[in-house]
Amino acid sequence: MDAAETLAPEIRNKALALGFAAVGFAPAELGAESRERLQEFLAAGWHGEMGWMESRAEQRAVPRALWAAAKSIIVVGLSYLPEGDPLAGLARRDAGNLSVYARGRDYHDILKGKLKHLAQFVISRAGGEVKVFVDTAPVMEKPLAGRAGLGWIGKHTNLVSRQHGSWLFLGEIYTTLALPTAAPTSDHCGSCRRCLEICPTQAFPAPYRLDARRCISYLTIEHRGPIPHELRPLLGNRIYGCDDCLAVCPWNRFAQVAAAGGLHARADLTEPLLGELAGLGEAGFRRRFAGSPIKRIGWRRFLRNVLVAIGNSADPSLVGAARAHCGDGDAVVAEAAAWAVARLAGGEAV
Repeated sequence: MDAAETLAPEIRNKALALGFAAVGFAPAELGAESRERLQEFLAAGWHGEMGWMESRAEQRAVPRALWAAAKSIIVVGLSYLPEGDPLAGLARRDAGNLSVYARGRDYHDILKGKLKHLAQFVISRAGGEVKVFVDTAPVMEKPLAGRAGLGWIGKHTNLVSRQHGSWLFLGEIYTTLALPTAAPTSDHCGSCRRCLEICPTQAFPAPYRLDARRCISYLTIEHRGPIPHELRPLLGNRIYGCDDCLAVCPWNRFAQVAAAGGLHARADLTEPLLGELAGLGEAGFRRRFAGSPIKRIGWRRFLRNVLVAIGNSADPSLVGAARAHCGDGDAVVAEAAAWAVARLAGGEAV
């Protein structure tokens, strides 16, 4: 057994000791299928306003275009499966529903901290150079995770693991070391279509294809302008992200509840009342969401989402909360407020 084959199990054991649920090793390259899917996605315009996907497409599709010295990529997964039903909050129309990943501390901070410890361990054991990435660089995380043996890309275009279902945060360490790599995991979706059928906005043109412009996560997080009128009623009370397609995956039955304490839901981010959120103001928003990934979309975009949820609430007691923003200096917010007032009055703003 050569040094690289000895090092790989040591890295795996260290990763698990740091709290990662899964770890694997991939070559610093992606297959033609991954590159073709990215090109198809961009050519169809399915990326919407996410221009950064197109501007750095080559580095995304070709890992060595991001760092020419890379030989291997260590891919890790951190479980964030919540306790209880992740979709239970959708039934409360007077409260906002936040994506599971946004109910605790910002996962970027938690994951990057653990990754840096792992990277330091790799350098201490074998030298070489490393670069650490967590969802903030042109890295095709899910295809790399598939090549590393962590799972496969499901019909909902997210990673699925036989051990952890659809609830894995991913992180990568690019390294100049040549590590033994795993065989990619085969697809185990079979004939199941649950993730496709549950999507409120029908954002999947076909299995394994996503039109982000119809995805609730995109609409509530990445999209800056008014949410299209025809899609607003379909958002329900989802004010930041959407977990529907993840939550119904049958492979989740094997997943374990998240071990990292920082990923557990904060009490004030579990079914927060819409009327209270609408009255936060910008300073209150910053205080409420300090240390949360929600803070990055800013107060105005978040308020737009809250107002759409108020319009969908069928709760006349929330009319005042919406009307208070009809004169907002931000045209997108003001329009969403007027729409919410009209919806609650039994009509719809045009």
